[in-house]
Amino acid sequence: MLYKEWSINEQGWLTEARHCPSPFFNQRPQGEPVSLLVVHGISLPPGQFGGPHIDELFTGKLDPQAHPYFVEIAHLEVSAHCLIRRDGEVVQYVSFLDRAWHAGRSQFNGRENCNDFAIGIELEGTDDGGYSEEQYQQLAAVTQAIQQTYPAVTAERIAGHSDIAPGRKTDPGASFSWDRFRQLLA
Repeated sequence: MLYKEWSINEQGWLTEARHCPSPFFNQRPQGEPVSLLVVHGISLPPGQFGGPHIDELFTGKLDPQAHPYFVEIAHLEVSAHCLIRRDGEVVQYVSFLDRAWHAGRSQFNGRENCNDFAIGIELEGTDDGGYSEEQYQQLAAVTQAIQQTYPAVTAERIAGHSDIAPGRKTDPGASFSWDRFRQLLA
């Protein structure tokens, strides 16, 4: 289901999203405004879509026996603010007021620790597999709500995970169309 307009409540939650609270967050540094949006890509197991595994990873419930790859990642304490699934469903794990653990070692415009000042949105996909039109539509709509609530998140302050952690991360990958996303935001 696509939403033309999203709203963010006073607690920092998208009112129309499915809420799946993660324990993997903490408070932003005092007085630190949100000023960056980071776009990520994820699939679990790698290259497979659907299923509960992303929710399980971000909530600390991933069964390491469910897939050989999960043995490597089940212990991680990671989250994102939101996930946009292939069908356009939006899931929120962490309030935008809080610091989700999505960026890791990172830097944007000379500032380190992007989690301190960024919102992280995951897209269910792969670096080389492309993303759905529903995802682009939802990403643009959610971004517009974020920009209304956090005006410091300008078009120039939207980056990919690969931009803030070059050499360490590659997502959302070459298959993500920044032109399509920017066109929808305009």
